[in-house]
Amino acid sequence: MASADRRHRAAVLGSPIAHSLSPVLHRAAYAELGLDGWTYDRFEVDEAALPGFVQGLDSTWAGLSLTMPLKRAVIPLLDSISATASSVEAVNTVVLTEDGRLTGDNTDIPGMIAALRERGVEKTESAAVLGAGATASSALAALSQICAGPVTAYVRSRERGDEMRGWGERLGVDVRIADWAEAEQALRAPLVIATTPAGATDGLMDAVPERPGTLFDVLYEPWPTGLASAWTAHGGPVIGGLDLLVHQAVLQVEQMTGRSPAPLAAMRRAGEQSLAAR
Repeated sequence: MASADRRHRAAVLGSPIAHSLSPVLHRAAYAELGLDGWTYDRFEVDEAALPGFVQGLDSTWAGLSLTMPLKRAVIPLLDSISATASSVEAVNTVVLTEDGRLTGDNTDIPGMIAALRERGVEKTESAAVLGAGATASSALAALSQICAGPVTAYVRSRERGDEMRGWGERLGVDVRIADWAEAEQALRAPLVIATTPAGATDGLMDAVPERPGTLFDVLYEPWPTGLASAWTAHGGPVIGGLDLLVHQAVLQVEQMTGRSPAPLAAMRRAGEQSLAAR
């Protein structure tokens, strides 16, 4: 547990990083928790600069949040990583312990599960994943805990399909691969997780079924996405990227500060206000 009686520093690292909402969320948590001496900043850091940054951390630091392209690059620089992070070979949270050790974790996976649970999705018989990037592997890890049946991944290349199938084997998920040209079929699943970049699912808007299941679209800007808007228009429940971002940040705040529970509502409100002002 980090000591709360002296100044602590935390930050999010990545490239590009200017768009990150993490400072807004973490600072809102510090304010709500009364942690007046804590700071949370953002730093533009690429893979080449990461070792030097990590080596420069001193005892005033409590932790780091990591975004792309650093989630795998940081692993060799750490003293240990959690089983959750190891399962997808991705670390988005680094905590500096009192004895100076650097420990890595992945809060994206439990954050995704928490966001689903908040909207009443505890279990699903099957699911579809749109995309095959780093977030898709986290989605598979989350689905390994809540999905009883197969997960169909819709991808644009055979190589991506092989990667997703490999992650499925590693995570114990029955992953079936389908071509992106068939992505309209994905929307019939009881749970659809869209992990694609902005605009990639716009072509699916007209294919939303009359009675859709649950859509989890991991984007938060721009929001709502075209697919999320069409989903809502058909009465389907939608979970957005801000939900994921807030839930994973809650877990980061708890690990870095040693204070629990982190103020979910205050963090979400701060994120919504920041996005509305952009």
